[in-house]
Amino acid sequence: MDAKKTGRLISELRTEKGLTQKELASKLQVTDKAISRWETGKGYPEATIMQALSELLVISVDELLSGERKQPDLS
Repeated sequence: MDAKKTGRLISELRTEKGLTQKELASKLQVTDKAISRWETGKGYPEATIMQALSELLVISVDELLSGERKQPDLS
């Protein structure tokens, strides 16, 4: 796991969804400072938040932890 890679993905997906750090924080019932820490790679979301965060960002927990979106299987 690479905290900076995961943080960049969270930031990218949050921005794509048109959410501010404060709005995402509110939906997850955490502080906007927590979102900032995740996005700068200074920490990870707690395990209890991972599922809700992945649902809000429309990715899997595995993608969230790896910091990479999986390519869809086109076969």
